[in-house]
Amino acid sequence: MADTRVTLSGLALDNPVIAASGTFGYGAEFARWYDLNVLGGISIKGTTAEERFGNPLPRVAECTGGMLNAVGLQNPGVKAVCERELPALAKVFRKPVLANISGFSVEEYVRCAEALDAQPNVGILEINVSCPNVRGGGMSFGTDPRAAAAVTRAVKKAAKKPVYVKLSPNVTDIAAIAKACEQAGADGISLINTVLAMRISLKTRRPVLANKTGGLSGPAVFPIAVRMVYEVYEAVKIPIIGMGGVSCAEDVIEMMLAGASAVQVGAANLRDPFACREIVKALPGTMEKYGIGSLRDVIGGAH
Repeated sequence: MADTRVTLSGLALDNPVIAASGTFGYGAEFARWYDLNVLGGISIKGTTAEERFGNPLPRVAECTGGMLNAVGLQNPGVKAVCERELPALAKVFRKPVLANISGFSVEEYVRCAEALDAQPNVGILEINVSCPNVRGGGMSFGTDPRAAAAVTRAVKKAAKKPVYVKLSPNVTDIAAIAKACEQAGADGISLINTVLAMRISLKTRRPVLANKTGGLSGPAVFPIAVRMVYEVYEAVKIPIIGMGGVSCAEDVIEMMLAGASAVQVGAANLRDPFACREIVKALPGTMEKYGIGSLRDVIGGAH
């Protein structure tokens, strides 16, 4: 019988499929369609210290093989997430969640981390230093090893739960940044976030997005994500959560062969709200097809 169980820093998951931050909200919308407990985990929408409306419209654009978004971390703020969103999610999802955190200063990251670390249904803090759609924060920390390490060190000091740092692909050497985070105490690495991209309208001859640029996600970025997971696996000894264009069970296994211990599914949820559920359902049959008894045995198997 196929064994889909995996572990992240002592946290046991029934399977490696985690709904990615940003495309799954706080779970409530998807809970109306299916039992969320079939998932390995959920990474909730990126949370900042204060409420954010996000970027001006339009902030989504389609393209071949994926989509661009410049949502800009729209969220109700950490107080509302702790008081409203997480308790509501606990009613429909019995497992620990990943709390995705963003900030515009080290102090903001710490403030959010302290609040979310105290929530009973948070199992892992996912520190987003990689958002390409917010000026003055997010990715500015993720493109510099020293800045990423400073955020990691401060959050680790403030939190008791495992800390995973979510990295940007928009860098020259992602392995160097991953190593800096590991040395600063990170318990794991999440990668990749979206790839900086742009569309221009032939009618208006102007950028399609009000923000001009946005983050590319979807199947087009999957080979980039696999390559970066592979590189980071060779550079660090801590677990990796891989993401970027994952849309089927085969993608999950390929990402794990590259070195991921678990995998997040993002843009696929926007195309098909049942995407995560269908990937979980397909995993045992796909494992049998490729002669895999336990998913834990394939982690890093391509190295």
